[in-house]
Amino acid sequence: MARDENVRQEDDWGGQDPDVDFKPLNAEEAQRLRERKPLISPWRVIAIQIVAGVLVALVAWALSGKQSVGWSAGYGALAVVIPAAVFARGLTGRFSSLNAGTAVLGFFLWELVKLVLSVAMLLAAPRLVAELSWPAMLIGLVVTMKAAWVAVMLKPNAPKP
Repeated sequence: MARDENVRQEDDWGGQDPDVDFKPLNAEEAQRLRERKPLISPWRVIAIQIVAGVLVALVAWALSGKQSVGWSAGYGALAVVIPAAVFARGLTGRFSSLNAGTAVLGFFLWELVKLVLSVAMLLAAPRLVAELSWPAMLIGLVVTMKAAWVAVMLKPNAPKP
């Protein structure tokens, strides 16, 4: 069945076929889009996560009065930051940008490495942190993970024309 470029066709679920209206960007349009919507560096996200992790560890220590609670919260933050840094390093390497196929494969590979490293760090926590406080560690982990949203909200804005 041939497609007429001027006729919108419905897909199998009754919606409009998105390929009909698709128009690739030329180089100039792509550059304008990049200027309007700048990317967020993964290293900026990790830096914000480090700041959040240090803050949550200090607050946990100050509120509890126990150094072990601060170390527990800090270790929870490290269980996010270290795997995220490994992931970012893997994604920004030369191999991951050879072509679309290696980029997709690299993404899934480094995501798996990040997940395994995070789980390994959590399993090792009782042996590495004296008097581990699981609630403090989990709070440090969650706050540090959610700090990535702060990076999105604080992303540099594009210059106004």
